[in-house]
Amino acid sequence: MSADHSHEQPASGGRLRWVFWGFALIAAYFLITEHRAHVFQYLPILLLLGCVAMHLFGHGGHGGHGGHGSGPKEPQAPDDESGRAEVPAKHH
Repeated sequence: MSADHSHEQPASGGRLRWVFWGFALIAAYFLITEHRAHVFQYLPILLLLGCVAMHLFGHGGHGGHGGHGSGPKEPQAPDDESGRAEVPAKHH
């Protein structure tokens, strides 16, 4: 019997990820401890820029500010002699 191993990741991929995160955590520790005055000085600005970035780039999942999933509105044809279109009732 032959086993199908096509869905398994190579062992080096998992180790490489752990090594990367280990180095990233060590680098973050030394950046924060050695440059604490510089980091905390700009922290309010970084928080505000983070809010702006989340506002600009975070609306991709729900369709932005506009319609929340509704498509473009089609113009209504006039139904009676007055020339006014009948407006459908909104259902909530």
